[in-house]
Amino acid sequence: MDRRICAWLLATFLLITVSLADAQQPGKVPRIGIVSGTGNPNEPGSSIKLFRQALQELGYVEGKNILFEYRYTEGNRDRIPGILAELVSLKVDVIFSTQAIVIRAAKQATKTIPIVMAITPDPVAAGLVDSLARPGGNITGLTFLTRELSGKRLELLTEMIPRLSRVGILLVSGFTAFKDYEAAARSLKVSLQSLEVQVPNPDLLGAFQVAVKGRVSAIITTSVPGLSGYHKQIVDLAVQNRLPLMSETVSVVEAGGLASYDANRDEIFKRAAVYVDKILKGTKPADLPVEQPKKFELVINLKTAKQIGLTIPPNVLARADRVIK
Repeated sequence: MDRRICAWLLATFLLITVSLADAQQPGKVPRIGIVSGTGNPNEPGSSIKLFRQALQELGYVEGKNILFEYRYTEGNRDRIPGILAELVSLKVDVIFSTQAIVIRAAKQATKTIPIVMAITPDPVAAGLVDSLARPGGNITGLTFLTRELSGKRLELLTEMIPRLSRVGILLVSGFTAFKDYEAAARSLKVSLQSLEVQVPNPDLLGAFQVAVKGRVSAIITTSVPGLSGYHKQIVDLAVQNRLPLMSETVSVVEAGGLASYDANRDEIFKRAAVYVDKILKGTKPADLPVEQPKKFELVINLKTAKQIGLTIPPNVLARADRVIK
């Protein structure tokens, strides 16, 4: 046989063999590091459920073509650097979190792994991205504008409660949510009472005792890490003390709080999944502008209003996007 033909046959055989071997090699399954406050893989919080569901609708099946690495801060900031270091060592493909403090730590932990956020503060003001249009670096995602809505929540409380004079702000020590309400309070001629707690194991009973002693007429509970696992206890204390409870998140109203005003979080968590999908398909985080919410919702719990003896004015009730009866 001609030597050139033999060489061609051998090369063809080797090429086919290598191609078959490559075809039999399983593709790399992307791994997503999810860092949240509380929960477990079997019973994650509503935000993670929506995020996973949206990924499933995009064609991702957990355990088949995507893997999740769940980590929980449990309200303990000291755990965060170790959690991020572990995810970096695992070489996850994307890190996702709804906590700004986690995103900040992730930014310090890695400059290469893409980071997708869905957070409450302004990411530009927090120093997480260069700008919304051009985030730069390895961080992108969405913001709720929660802090920017503080004044609107206080305004709604003054409309719901006649002669409102003093409002307690329930927050975790070390966070600056209180100052976001101060300007609105001055313009509305309402005084504020700080109800600051330490985490983990916040003394919520003590905070409500301070509120009662300070004669507050209502309480706003902030959506900061460390309080998410205590919604039921916060709601129960508010009802027991017949205090109207305004929340920065709808989940508190669903647990029995009086009202909330916030961005549509369901849509935001679903959009976060779209960001992850685009990154897994090759788009760089720096090329994905940070999104702001377009839809905001006022939710009122009439059952709770009745429990605490409060009548919601018809003009406020008419503006509600959802009423829980």
